[in-house]
Amino acid sequence: MGILYGMVARGLVVLAEFSSVAQTNANTIARQILDKIPRGNEDSNSSYSHDRYIFHVKRTDGLIVLCMADDATGRECNDRLKFYAGRIPFEFLEDIHQRFVKTYGRAIHTASPYAMNEDFSRILSQQMDHYSNDPNADRLNRLQGEMSHVRTVMIDNIDKVLQRGDRLALLVEKTSTLQGNTIRFRRQTQRFRKAQWWRDFKLK
Repeated sequence: MGILYGMVARGLVVLAEFSSVAQTNANTIARQILDKIPRGNEDSNSSYSHDRYIFHVKRTDGLIVLCMADDATGRECNDRLKFYAGRIPFEFLEDIHQRFVKTYGRAIHTASPYAMNEDFSRILSQQMDHYSNDPNADRLNRLQGEMSHVRTVMIDNIDKVLQRGDRLALLVEKTSTLQGNTIRFRRQTQRFRKAQWWRDFKLK
């Protein structure tokens, strides 16, 4: 299922939220988690398990971004387990935080409850779907794929260089042989000239 619920809050004041499933008490649990978070502006990342869900929380500069992921799906499939270990949910939270701050700026500090919900709930919905279903959302896997491609290209290039090196070695060997033949030819030419000179001298 992926990410099922997302919320942005300033302390206990919820500014925007979205749930992709109707039959959960995610918003109730999310508010209980907000109560547990220590007051202050200290940045932190944390995760809370509840029933078959995991709530991931990121606090940056006093702004809290929270999401709920389905833990049961992750336990059933090892490939998807990486999702629920926190990497992708925290990438989602970082993305949401940046979008929220970029969109609303200083208004975040004084906004009333749900002031940004009408507009930002759509963004929460879109990004939840993106991070739940798009394989390219996983930056680490994408980087690993890019690294694998770069490694393949490098290996091909090294093979070509080695093949070229073999050809260069062959060329050097042929050049050495040619040089040897040139020296022998020069010596033979000098001997022939000397012999010809003696013959001409004797004739005279």
